[in-house]
Amino acid sequence: MTAERTRVAIVGAGPAGLVLSHLLEQAGIESIVLDQRTREDIEGTIKAGILEQGAVDLLAGIGATSRVHTVGERHDGIELLFGSEEAPERHRIDFPGLTGRSVWLYPQHEALIDLIAARLAAGQDLRFGATVTAVEGVDSDRPRVSGTTAAGEPFEIEAEFLVGADGSRSVVRPAVTGPSREGGYFREYPFAWFGILCEAPKSSQELIYSNSPNGFALISQRSETVQRMYFQCDPEADPNAMSEAEIWDALQARTPGVELKEGPIFQRDVLRFRSFVSHELRRGRAALVGDAAHTVPPTGAKGMNLALGDVILLNQALQELLLRGSSRGLDAYAEAASERIWKSQHFSWWMTSMLHLSPEASDFDRLRQRGELSMVVGSEAGRRYLAEAYTGWPYRTEL
Repeated sequence: MTAERTRVAIVGAGPAGLVLSHLLEQAGIESIVLDQRTREDIEGTIKAGILEQGAVDLLAGIGATSRVHTVGERHDGIELLFGSEEAPERHRIDFPGLTGRSVWLYPQHEALIDLIAARLAAGQDLRFGATVTAVEGVDSDRPRVSGTTAAGEPFEIEAEFLVGADGSRSVVRPAVTGPSREGGYFREYPFAWFGILCEAPKSSQELIYSNSPNGFALISQRSETVQRMYFQCDPEADPNAMSEAEIWDALQARTPGVELKEGPIFQRDVLRFRSFVSHELRRGRAALVGDAAHTVPPTGAKGMNLALGDVILLNQALQELLLRGSSRGLDAYAEAASERIWKSQHFSWWMTSMLHLSPEASDFDRLRQRGELSMVVGSEAGRRYLAEAYTGWPYRTEL
């Protein structure tokens, strides 16, 4: 079998891989994007999405297919709800007033629909159903990937650079980090989110993060008629074990003072929490971006935003390498990306630890959390810190 050749082989057609292929094309660098999923699977897997201002600007600039400003909804704040059942406190964090920035509610699958349409319209070599089974030669100047196509035929692609944008179960990561598949720093959390999608009007125009005596809940939105809500649960919880009435009772008990708009539940799942950062982000002619490089708890709304930060930096590094023959940017990529990665990890951990109770938490822990929340909302500096991190730090534009 004769290997095909391309300048950059990108494994993974998620936001990171597709945006990278777009940025490379703008610089005149061809790429092939491979994903083992079908287009229908990618576009039909519903995922949350809170986008920072920088991410919105980037997506809006990709082309006419972007609906981030038409379907996406600008949110100028969030609410923190805490206190007793009898006297709950609701505090709004005003993002524009504190930082001059906002965020957009735009589910990830909607962004992927836009990106796939844009890349196909531009003639991108985008191969769905292509399963990569081997990654070789990352220490040479011609790394290779091989596997099988959607039709079950073998393929081999030789590139000048290889990018792993293939999620938390990355097949590229072991080639970068070594024999250990984990190959990173990680933290498991003793709780998860029980999530639902329901047909109902909005219970709130903005997200509500609730730390109640009965546990954590998050009231989010999807559209005028479909809503997303979560409450803290055991990681081993069976999403089908509770009746709809029990689910609504649990959500209402954790959001005192908020009148939830109920409706038929058409999707339920349990979302486990994990923090992870790969030991290595780059080796030779291969690099990791997005969930292949790191994952964060969803509490801080950083996942997709962090992936795009990686891509902006790697795009600069690849242009230096492939257009100007310099490896300076590539050598700086891991350290530059790590700065934002660890800031995002800290913020996500902080929001998670401030709003959730561990199973072994004592009365002291509960009251300490309440004191921390009071400090945050009672101080302009505290509110600004939260707003600055939630709306996102400016993307780094130079390596």
